[in-house]
Amino acid sequence: MNRINLFRNAVRGNRVTLDSVTWGKRNFDKTGSTLVFAGLLIVCSIAVGCSSDKPKAVSSNQQTAASQPIPPAITSPASTATMPAMPAAAKPVHKKAVRKVAPTVTYDDKTSGVSFQYPRKYSLKTGEAADKLVSSEPVPMDFVAPGGVAVAAVAVPESAYPKSDLGLAFFDVSTNKALTAKQCGEFSEAKPTTTYDAGAAAVPQPKKLMIGDMELMSSESLASQGTREEAAKYYHVFENGACYEFALKVATATDNQGGATHLDREKVFEKLEKILATVKIKAGEEVTASGAAATPTAAAVTPAQ
Repeated sequence: MNRINLFRNAVRGNRVTLDSVTWGKRNFDKTGSTLVFAGLLIVCSIAVGCSSDKPKAVSSNQQTAASQPIPPAITSPASTATMPAMPAAAKPVHKKAVRKVAPTVTYDDKTSGVSFQYPRKYSLKTGEAADKLVSSEPVPMDFVAPGGVAVAAVAVPESAYPKSDLGLAFFDVSTNKALTAKQCGEFSEAKPTTTYDAGAAAVPQPKKLMIGDMELMSSESLASQGTREEAAKYYHVFENGACYEFALKVATATDNQGGATHLDREKVFEKLEKILATVKIKAGEEVTASGAAATPTAAAVTPAQ
């Protein structure tokens, strides 16, 4: 008995008792379970982290929903009615092209081969009308022999010189096939003529005048009948086997009781000379049919005003 008690006391002195052994066992159990629990937590956290890094599989339902187009939003009639209407696009306005009318007109006679330009506001007469106009003058033509035929005439309207004593002004073309080239260069000596300066009777001498490639013989005259005065300028050229005459005539009115301004003849002649400058002569139908040589001759083209 004494031995047993001594062992127990010794163990208590060093705090090694049966109770202390039991306490150590309990502490070990608690510490070991704690370590095991902590290890399980670490393993679980690592497993969860690895699984989150893997891409998630997309289900077939999600793919089908993503591939289907989104239908347009359905608007109610009420919302449509309240929306303001868009204005219709304005149609482009097509402007009509304004065609400018040429101030001059070209006359071309196929029979005689004569062509020229004249102002659109002037009056053109051909055939019998031209013959009547030319024949009504004191000196209708200025050929040395009969046989002349009026081809065309261009009359200046009275409105071109308002409030003046203009009676008549025109440009005319005539032909005479009965004359030779030498006779074509001559003029009638029977026409009444006066000089512009002294007023004494005289017969003007023909003068040469070049218009383009044409060499024309020219003559002037001034005739008086009461208060009426008529000034004329004649030009002859031989072409296509015929004599061509171009006449420029300006006459004042017979009665000037209205106090009209006296006409400046030279200004009117300037207008008519511009028509003469556009004259062209080519082989006409009659000349071509007869087999005559067709050598066109033309005047310098200057637009008539």
